[in-house]
Amino acid sequence: MAYGAGVDVGSTQTKAVVLDEARRIVSRALRPTGANVVRAAEEAFHEALAAGDLREEEVEYVVGTGYGRYKVTFGNTQVTEISCHGRGAVHMFPGTRTVIDMGGQDTKAIRVRDTGEIVDFCMNDKCAAGTGRFLGAASSALDIPLDDLGPTALRGERPVKISTTCTVFAESEVLSWLGKGKKIEDILLGVHQSIATRSVGLLRRVGIESEVTFTGGVARNLAMIQALDERLGLKVNVSEDSHFMGALGAALFALDHILASRTPVPPAQRATP
Repeated sequence: MAYGAGVDVGSTQTKAVVLDEARRIVSRALRPTGANVVRAAEEAFHEALAAGDLREEEVEYVVGTGYGRYKVTFGNTQVTEISCHGRGAVHMFPGTRTVIDMGGQDTKAIRVRDTGEIVDFCMNDKCAAGTGRFLGAASSALDIPLDDLGPTALRGERPVKISTTCTVFAESEVLSWLGKGKKIEDILLGVHQSIATRSVGLLRRVGIESEVTFTGGVARNLAMIQALDERLGLKVNVSEDSHFMGALGAALFALDHILASRTPVPPAQRATP
């Protein structure tokens, strides 16, 4: 049995996924990226190996992806995160034709074929207003742990309107609403709805086709899922592995290489002595 692995080095988190030849997830690992990107990639990979009770030599091919993909120094090659998220999303949800990938620093809208091949894509171009970083600014302003933002927002009933398009001013606007006596849950509901609205705007630029799959670390946020559902008028696909989708796609590309290398060369194509 051969194994392929993908390591997705994101701006805030690094993920690793190991697949077997049947394209089943054997193991996964997640850790903060931190300042030492090379170390984060190595540690995520070795944590995934340990979780799958595998030795490093059993993994025949490793693909790096994400903004720090070139820091996966032990990898065999690199593939862009756009290609990896598209491939991973279609593998997880075969009906996927549109992907919204929301990470710590950017948001990408991707349209794909049934093979996972990229048809079109675009990224947010107004600071980080439609990304996880915007949520981080709200978390800091309200002194609420990041993981509590979604559950708190779901308790909101009268969302405030967040108008800023730049994360630099997000904290000021959040504090301004707080000073006006608005409830924290209503402020956070407004933050989530603002991000969802900007994300749907990105999706419209590439063309929204069913099914829509939500990937990236913010896909674990229930309030963001609900906000996207409401604005799209449909249920987005979300998996417990949605934040591993880039690493999954990278591992699938790794398996492609492994299996292609085993394909017998037809006699007519063999070199003659």
